[in-house]
Amino acid sequence: MFEEAKEKLKRTKLVPVIKLDSVEDALPLGSALRAGGLLAAEVTFRTDAAEESIQRLVKEYPEIMVGAGTVVNLEQAKKAVDAGVKFIVSPGLNRGVIEYSVDQKIPIYPGICTPSELMMALEYNLSVVKFFPAKQYGGLNTIKALAAPFPHMQFMPTGGIDISNILEYLACPSVIACGGSWMVQDALIKGKEFSKIESLVREAVALVESKE
Repeated sequence: MFEEAKEKLKRTKLVPVIKLDSVEDALPLGSALRAGGLLAAEVTFRTDAAEESIQRLVKEYPEIMVGAGTVVNLEQAKKAVDAGVKFIVSPGLNRGVIEYSVDQKIPIYPGICTPSELMMALEYNLSVVKFFPAKQYGGLNTIKALAAPFPHMQFMPTGGIDISNILEYLACPSVIACGGSWMVQDALIKGKEFSKIESLVREAVALVESKE
C-alpha cells in the first residue's frame, strides 16, 4: 500500500488541497479533477463536510487517489480511514496519528520542517513527509538542506506553491510531488465554477507533465 501510493504520487506530481464546505460539491469537483486529468485529491478535515465528501468521492471515482488532509488527531484519522481514504496528510507530526495509520496500513505523510521532526518520522520507517508550510520555512533551499543528511527521504512541499514555481520544486530529486490549491480555490468551489476548475486543473497537469 505504501509503495503503491508512493508510485502514484511520483506519477501525479501534484496533489490538490481541497476544502469542501458542502457535500454537494464533492462529486462535481471530482468530475472536474478527472476531466482535467488529475487523479489525486487531498480533502482537508477543516470542515464538517470532509468525511462524507471523501466517502462520496471514493465511491464514485475509484480511479482517483483520495486522501484526507489536515488530520490533526486520532479521531479524525479514524474517520478518514473509515471513509475509505488512500492516504492521510497532517500539517504536523502527531505520533498517535502516525501509529494508527501505520497499523491500518494507510500511507501517512506528516508535516515536518525541522531535522528533529524528520528523525521522528524515520522512527516509523516513513519515506515520504509533507514539508509545511514550505514558503515560510525556506522553500526549496530548506528541502535541499534537509535532504543532504537524509538522502532517502522524499518531500511533498505544500504552502506557497503555485503555477509560477512548481516546476522549480519538482526539478529537485528529493521532491516527490507538490501540494497546491490554486486550481481548486475555495472561491471557485463555493461559486460552483467547476468548468473553470477543470480548465485550471488541465493547465496544471500539462505544466507538470512538461517536466518529463
